[in-house]
Amino acid sequence: MNDFWHDIGYGYRHWIVAAGKEQSFWILVAFLLTFSLVRAMTHLIRAGHGPFRNLRVGGTHLHHLVPGIVLLLVSGYLSNAIHPRAGRTAVAVLFGIGAALTLDEFALWVHLKDVYWLKQGRRSIDAVIVATTIAGLVVLGFGFWQNTIHLIGRQL
Repeated sequence: MNDFWHDIGYGYRHWIVAAGKEQSFWILVAFLLTFSLVRAMTHLIRAGHGPFRNLRVGGTHLHHLVPGIVLLLVSGYLSNAIHPRAGRTAVAVLFGIGAALTLDEFALWVHLKDVYWLKQGRRSIDAVIVATTIAGLVVLGFGFWQNTIHLIGRQL
């Protein structure tokens, strides 16, 4: 098992870090984790379980795409304003979180009404699948995934 993690680490260093794709990797990780957590939380809110509730400001439901847009704007600004080597990973993570919060409500952009739990809300899931596929295959590269699948296959 130690060899497996060593090889995974090597693959990360070779296919991600050395290839200059580290920020893309962290955007994808933050995006997927945030999307998963937000979907779980929204299901819990809808079912009335757990400590989570819809956020209301002055009687208006504040959709999570609003902080998502703010994070996209802030991370976009920071990516241009900060020194090229300072804080790049943190900015990438902020961007990934903002993108997930925003794309999770993609159907709201299209329909200009809250269709999250309706049939039209499926467009949000489709948008996330498309974004994840593009990021996972194109941005990170086929070689990374081929190497990772090979390593996992060796363990099975």
